[in-house]
Amino acid sequence: MLTTKRKPATVGEILIEEFMQPMGLTQAALAEAMGVQRKHVNELCNNRRTVTAATALILARVFGNSPDFWLNVQRRSDLWEALNNPRERDRIERATPLGTAA
Repeated sequence: MLTTKRKPATVGEILIEEFMQPMGLTQAALAEAMGVQRKHVNELCNNRRTVTAATALILARVFGNSPDFWLNVQRRSDLWEALNNPRERDRIERATPLGTAA
């Protein structure tokens, strides 16, 4: 479980700050390299689209890293959001561990 209160970097932040800016890539150029519409890249950059397995494979191919890298960035953000959303937190805490359910 995540032990920090600090929100992890999002896929969009990592994509822009660690990859696109250093390489001088525009959203249009990245979209072309990925073989997707610019809207797809824009939504990733603005955290309005999550990284799926297929997107992780495409990003890994484009940037020469692993799909696990992209999926882990997404996973950390998803877990942090679930743990720091009061409604989701209530749902999680209502679950009964099987060891004490009987």
